[in-house]
Amino acid sequence: MKRQAYQPILITDASRSQDDQLTSRQRRYIAMMGVRVACVIVGAILVGIRAPLLWLWLPLVALGMVLVPWLAVLLANDRPPKDRHRLANRFRPGPPAEAPARSLTAEERPHKVIDAET
Repeated sequence: MKRQAYQPILITDASRSQDDQLTSRQRRYIAMMGVRVACVIVGAILVGIRAPLLWLWLPLVALGMVLVPWLAVLLANDRPPKDRHRLANRFRPGPPAEAPARSLTAEERPHKVIDAET
């Protein structure tokens, strides 16, 4: 008898582990806070050199300094939804409900009318 090669079992619906989720959220938070630091530095440079169109650039940089940390905290605290709370599962049609099998009574059965004249 020939031995088969080891085939790993593929679990496609398995969710990511808590450690993996935490690591990805931490990386996303650090990246977004890096963007905030870049906004602070760019804002300081623009004010320092009195850049042209400062009235346009400074509000954009300030918006980045305010919105990015807020979004970073929201996304860092966000976890993937549980399967029972996903919208896709709520609206997915279930198995069709089968009507109970029912036999017709004698009165409900179609009758054959035999014409005597034919």
